[in-house]
Amino acid sequence: MKNIAILTSGGDSQGMNAAIFATVRYGLANGLNVFGVQFGYQGLIDGKVTEMTAQSVDEIIHRGGTVLATARCPEMKTEAGQAKAVATLKKFGIEGLVVIGGDGSFNGAKVLSTKYGIKTMGIPGTIDNDLAYTDFTLGFDSATTVVINSVQMLRDTMACNGRTCVVEVMGRNCGDIALYGGLASGAEVIIVPELGYNIDDVVARLQANAKVGKTDNIVIVAEGVCSSDKVCADIVERIPNINIRSVNLGHVQRGGNATLQDRLLGTRMAKHAIDCMLQGKTNRVIGIRNNQIIDEDIVEALAKTKQINMSVVELANTLSKY
Repeated sequence: MKNIAILTSGGDSQGMNAAIFATVRYGLANGLNVFGVQFGYQGLIDGKVTEMTAQSVDEIIHRGGTVLATARCPEMKTEAGQAKAVATLKKFGIEGLVVIGGDGSFNGAKVLSTKYGIKTMGIPGTIDNDLAYTDFTLGFDSATTVVINSVQMLRDTMACNGRTCVVEVMGRNCGDIALYGGLASGAEVIIVPELGYNIDDVVARLQANAKVGKTDNIVIVAEGVCSSDKVCADIVERIPNINIRSVNLGHVQRGGNATLQDRLLGTRMAKHAIDCMLQGKTNRVIGIRNNQIIDEDIVEALAKTKQINMSVVELANTLSKY
């Protein structure tokens, strides 16, 4: 293998640039020519491919977002779009493709590998942490750190006013950002899609806290459940005199510098991806389990179903009681 390409696809996440940095520099150090694809699969279809150098990735390891840019690409789900993507790879003599993204991006890589024989490697880049085969994905630690820092600031102002605040966080249908962010910030209530939303349980916890003089509470709700405004309205309907606000953290969770964890994860995963390619071990996805970088067959990895960590749920519930 001599020529490889790298693209980022789907939603951006902190740590993507660290993975790009390491893929390019480690690839070059091992005699590979590395090409960058702008705007994900759409750029691959449109032929937006340029050769990269060590200077191309200078001073990007810490930055959020992705210097290669990203885009959603419905066309990649069609045979015509797939054929264009394969034609671009052949045009530039690209023998291997590194895809950084989430499950949708990996499905595109799976199609290229199983249907067209393209040698692919997947690096999990998504703040949602919703891929079952790996303990953590790129961007999850950074996004959750934003949640923790934001909740701490909200806690300061809510405490001095005796207010409760309902905080909506990202994660699509995976509750990991809410769960881990809530645990690490000492939230009184955490609502995740895997366990459902029971307003009676929420109200019971707030009323129990009020009986012991705790009137400032943080309620964290994952976006896959419902909006913070909905939870806030439901609480007010049951406790009309409560002093309460709602906040949707939104896309600030996707921005800002990557944490140490995501920088290390991005570089370690990229190195492993290149090593696999050099060994002829492709059509796989990279992950981390028990702090060890692993690789797994892309078809088998995508067939797994993500489960919420119930031991973390139980710990959060125990620590939030007064």
